[in-house]
Amino acid sequence: MGRAAEMLDVTPAFLRSLDTAHLIVPQRSPGGHRRYSRYQLRLAQRARDLVDQGTALEAACRIIILEDQLAEAQRINAQLQDRRAEREGP
Repeated sequence: MGRAAEMLDVTPAFLRSLDTAHLIVPQRSPGGHRRYSRYQLRLAQRARDLVDQGTALEAACRIIILEDQLAEAQRINAQLQDRRAEREGP
C-alpha cells in the first residue's frame, strides 16, 4: 500500500478510504498486504483528481462507478451493433 500511495502521491489513509467506499477492493498477499492492479490504481488516480477539484469522496466514487458503467454499456452496445451489421450483411 505504501508504494501505491507514493506512486499516486496520496496517503495510505486515502487508499483505505477508497476500499471502505468499495471503489477499489485490493487483493491481499499471504502476509495481508494490499495489492492493487493497474486498473485499481487508475481508479484511485481518478478519485484523487476529483477530490482535488473539490468533489466529496463519496460523490467522486459514485461518479467513477457511473463512468465505468457507461463505458461498459457503450462497449456492449458497439458489440451488438457489429453483430447486427454482420447478420444484415452488405
